[in-house]
Amino acid sequence: MPRLVVPSGLVHRSFIAAMEEFRAEGRGGPDDDTTLGRTLRDYAGRWHDPAVFGSYVAEVRAAAHPAEPLGVPVTTLWYTDGTDYLGRVAVRHSVATRFLREYGGHIGYDVRPTARRRGHATEMLRGCLPYAAELGLESVLVTCDTDNTGSRKVIEGAGGVFEDERGGKLRYWIRTDTARV
Repeated sequence: MPRLVVPSGLVHRSFIAAMEEFRAEGRGGPDDDTTLGRTLRDYAGRWHDPAVFGSYVAEVRAAAHPAEPLGVPVTTLWYTDGTDYLGRVAVRHSVATRFLREYGGHIGYDVRPTARRRGHATEMLRGCLPYAAELGLESVLVTCDTDNTGSRKVIEGAGGVFEDERGGKLRYWIRTDTARV
């Protein structure tokens, strides 16, 4: 049964396979300024080394408590089924930057291409809402591209209330106390 977990080396092989799937669909190119895109550019050629993967996992986990005071803390949880990596959800502890307030929001998620259309994104989003509530967030901003119908349905299915469209992004607010897991 899939569940949200703290990142660890247990899914190393499956994680690498998932990242190759993302690369095959064009993610990680020079124009991909998403977290996933930057991560693929930074690590893709080195992840096979368990020590490098271990360092990556440590970096992801440390982002929840950044040493740099200007950084926005972000907790990343991986969605796994045993040792199979299915996706990730990132919960930003605040939207303290203009970019996050306008476009990025509190929560971002990715589901590996071969695991899509099975309800994983919905479960990931719903599943991280109690964690966001523990952070003291009464509601969270979640955004998606205007042409991403699947993500729009996921957000609305998790209780997202449409606020507006800005710069090609649909912006929704979800109350964390109404999480349906």
